[in-house]
Amino acid sequence: MWYVYALKSLKDKNLYIGISQNPEKRLREHNLGMTKSTKLRRPFKIIFKEIAGTRIEARIKEKYYKSGIGREFLKNI
Repeated sequence: MWYVYALKSLKDKNLYIGISQNPEKRLREHNLGMTKSTKLRRPFKIIFKEIAGTRIEARIKEKYYKSGIGREFLKNI
């Protein structure tokens, strides 16, 4: 089972959107600085996750949430 998830930086309030089979594990990795792209913006909290089924479906949803409309939706959570 794949998920699309959104993290919010508690440091600068920016969003990070990704996909994973285990969003909680990925959150720990982000908060431990194991992800280069988010290392300087930690700590994070999960603000959104959605079941996507397959990896392909997760990538399609990730692309939507990274678009203007999808990002606006996430900012209003």
